[in-house]
Parts: sequence; C-alpha cells; structure tokens
Amino acid sequence: MIYAVIDTNVLVSALLTSHADSATVMVMNAVINGDIIPMYNKEILKEYEEVLSRKKFHFSKSLIKQYLKFFSNVGIASERVHSMEDLPDPKDVVFYEVALSKEDAFLVTGNTKHFPKTPVVVTPAEMLRILAEA
Repeated sequence: MIYAVIDTNVLVSALLTSHADSATVMVMNAVINGDIIPMYNKEILKEYEEVLSRKKFHFSKSLIKQYLKFFSNVGIASERVHSMEDLPDPKDVVFYEVALSKEDAFLVTGNTKHFPKTPVVVTPAEMLRILAEA
C-alpha cells in the first residue's frame, strides 16, 4: 500500500477536469480504489472544506461532505512531524509535516515549487509512476 497526503490542488483539479485520463483524476481514482491510502489531520480536512466551498468552484455541499467523509473513513489520521523547512506558504506546512509522519509516505501536489525538493514530494504524474512500479 502507498500512503500519501493529497494536496488540496490535486483534489480540486481532479474534480474540475473533464478529462478522465488526467493525472489528478487517476490519482484520486487510486485513492478511491484503495491503491493509495490518504493521510490527513483536522487541519487538512478543514482546508479541503474551505477550498471546496469557494463559490467559484460550484461544488455542492453534499459533494464536499461526501469527500470529507470518504477521507475520514478510508484515510489514516496522522500527527504532524515538526519540520525545520521554511515553506513559502505557511498553510502548506501541515501537508508536508503530515506526509513526514509515516515512513515511505508521499505528498502529492501540483505545486512542487512550494515544497522542498525531496523524494517525499511528488507530482500526480510521478505518483502514477510510483504506483505502476509498486
């Protein structure tokens, strides 16, 4: 099993795209199919809810509630591991630190430039390659 924190931008992109073969959709399908076990904490779920609730996305409250419940039910609640990294956006720190809480876990993000260059931080396309090799 592969454990990963799914950055909010990956979730939003997967929900917005009409391309079933996009890397973000395929990553979310892997989560839904149980190939990726999502990691989260309360702060991450709160950000998911806040971002998905933005009017510009037009996601229904029902859909948002479904995703939050799904992540809570199939994912693993994780604690943050303090990192000395200085990230450009303080809101991103929680995603990185939760990913560090489990050995061999990943942070899947479309914004790799917001995080340190480490094997932990991967793009959706890189996660698909990791899944294919597993």
